[in-house]
Amino acid sequence: MNLDAIVFAAHPDDAELSMGGTICKLTSHNFKVGIIDFTKGELGTRGSAETRQKEAFQAAIVLKAAVRENLDIPDGDIRRNKENLMKVIMAIRKYRPKIVFAPYFNDRHPDHIDASVLVKEAMFSTGLAKVKTFEKEMIQEPYRPSKLYYYMQTFTFEPSFIVDITDNFNQKMKAVKAYETQFHNPRSVEPETFISRPEFLDYVQSRSQFYGFQIGKHYGEPFYCEEKMELDILNYLKK
Repeated sequence: MNLDAIVFAAHPDDAELSMGGTICKLTSHNFKVGIIDFTKGELGTRGSAETRQKEAFQAAIVLKAAVRENLDIPDGDIRRNKENLMKVIMAIRKYRPKIVFAPYFNDRHPDHIDASVLVKEAMFSTGLAKVKTFEKEMIQEPYRPSKLYYYMQTFTFEPSFIVDITDNFNQKMKAVKAYETQFHNPRSVEPETFISRPEFLDYVQSRSQFYGFQIGKHYGEPFYCEEKMELDILNYLKK
């Protein structure tokens, strides 16, 4: 199955927090979006790898993602090596997405940075015919998506563009809250963390409101592109 977009994420819940509204927006218009997590988030203070996986698939259902996979790279140890690079290349060649999303390359979490660098390197290498990969003993054809867009996590950036998620914000938060072990749950008896405090979900909403305000909407999600982007001014004026 070919996808319109792949969202690569270091941990389950990264995609939902950072661009869950954009994923919902795309899938609501019948675009096929896949989410590929690098790790199972097994080093997380709350929950376990098993519960996190169940929550990730539940969130994918909420987002109507066509695919959710995990590269089984150790949490806290996303090494920039050939083995991990080939996993990303194989995923891109398998699903042949038109565009790819990745974590922004400057962040407080080293896993986010390493995942970002691996995706960027894979975006180049996946188009090289001499880089050989196989799926079910069949050679994969070289393929390079057209664009790589970065989504915001902890550290901010000046966006290249902002997606209006006003109509999709509630679905985004429903997907986030599918991670019952990770975020605020008054029934939980697990240790409190930075993201399990109720204020964290308030922050997620406030940031969406802030970027929505920048484009005259209620809610928005920011993205960065290292390449210049074309504005189709004729179609823009026809809106």
